[in-house]
Amino acid sequence: MNGRIFKAATLAIWLLHGVHATQAQDASAPYPTMAPLNQYLMADRDAEITLAKSAAPPAISNDARVLVLTKSGYQTAIEGKNGFTCVVERSWMSPFESPQFWNPRMRGPICYNPPATRSILPYTINRTKLVLAGLSKTQMRQKIEAALAGKQLPNPESGAMSYMLSKDGYLNDSVKCWHPHLMFHIPTSSAASWGADLPGSPILLDTEFPAGPEPETIFMVPVDNWSDGTSDVADSSATHEH
Repeated sequence: MNGRIFKAATLAIWLLHGVHATQAQDASAPYPTMAPLNQYLMADRDAEITLAKSAAPPAISNDARVLVLTKSGYQTAIEGKNGFTCVVERSWMSPFESPQFWNPRMRGPICYNPPATRSILPYTINRTKLVLAGLSKTQMRQKIEAALAGKQLPNPESGAMSYMLSKDGYLNDSVKCWHPHLMFHIPTSSAASWGADLPGSPILLDTEFPAGPEPETIFMVPVDNWSDGTSDVADSSATHEH
């Protein structure tokens, strides 16, 4: 990755899942409440499958399990055979403090490797169930904390990582699809443990998720190519219009 893109990535990282946690959502936020459920769903099931699989190179996603979101939660559309799981996440996977937590336009294609499928994907499944049950964000946080205390949700498993290489995603209104990147999910840790955010380091700390409540730290590594093999290096801006 060239220096200009790395600098842009560093500047944009706080926007990846929303604004910094200290900027509390209020009545003036663009998405103060959940929109009607159908705005979060994709009417074309095949289009959602294609978008989910675009998160990783075909050599991975072609044999991955694929989930699609329905009115009753995520359902398996393709069984898969390599242990990876591709899914399009919605805005409620943002930090609870994000003003775009209820943004119905958000589509986050991601492919989890087997350890992340077992230990990180359950966070998505759980949050989605709570959203569909009509809980408030406060109630959701309480339920998640209780599930963690009761060991009903796992801690990040060793080796958990994911691909976000889709140029057709929409992460939020500011960064659109941002840049192709890998994510490494580990138990709560510090930037220093990976040398993240140091000059010349390709590793970025996702500063949003230490706010929890899920017990993970996410390190991100921007890469040069999208999942279809096309280059991202030529575009040194912090956002992409798709």
